[in-house]
Amino acid sequence: MRIPARFNGPPGSGNGGWCAGLFATAAGARVGGPPVRVTLRVPPPLDTGLLLDGGVVRAGGVLVAEVDDEADTGVPVPAVPLAEASAAARDYPGFATHPFPGCFVCGPDRAPGDGLRIFPGPLPGGRTAAPWTVPGDVAAETMWAALDCPGGWTAISDAGRPFVLGRITATVAALPLPGDECVVVGALAGVDGRKALVDSSVYGPDGRHLAQARATWLALVQ
Repeated sequence: MRIPARFNGPPGSGNGGWCAGLFATAAGARVGGPPVRVTLRVPPPLDTGLLLDGGVVRAGGVLVAEVDDEADTGVPVPAVPLAEASAAARDYPGFATHPFPGCFVCGPDRAPGDGLRIFPGPLPGGRTAAPWTVPGDVAAETMWAALDCPGGWTAISDAGRPFVLGRITATVAALPLPGDECVVVGALAGVDGRKALVDSSVYGPDGRHLAQARATWLALVQ
């Protein structure tokens, strides 16, 4: 496997959700299949040869990630109408201050057609919501990526400090069609020290629940 530089999160490393989706798919995860958990041990390196062996992803001698079966994808975050998600996105905190403005998923510096441009804005109750126009090359990895940052921003908004993905368990029931206007929502389940537990869901334009994840995010030491 190789993570193209386009799919970055923080500068010089892969977006956690997209990379986790790549690793899960390589390990046998499929659309419509059971949940899979991916634990990231180091920031996934870009444009580097990676080997998956027995659920372990390595870059040479470096342990990058571990993939295993895990059923806990949290609870579906309730959907909101597209108009409400669009209104929330106008208050996306990342427009003012973003730790990684070039992030493939939520970076405001990414041009339309390049990044996913999912801008999760705040809702009451520690939730976020954003509209998402599905790209033409949508795949399972894209869905894992879409589930990533909307959950993470609930932790960032709550704590006021940058977080990165540490672990994610996800399941993708179905892929949306290219060009679909979906809604992505996140919710903060709890914070324990540097760890934040978050849930996220993707809903199709007809309100169908397409994907679900539970993730652990880690606050960066400043």
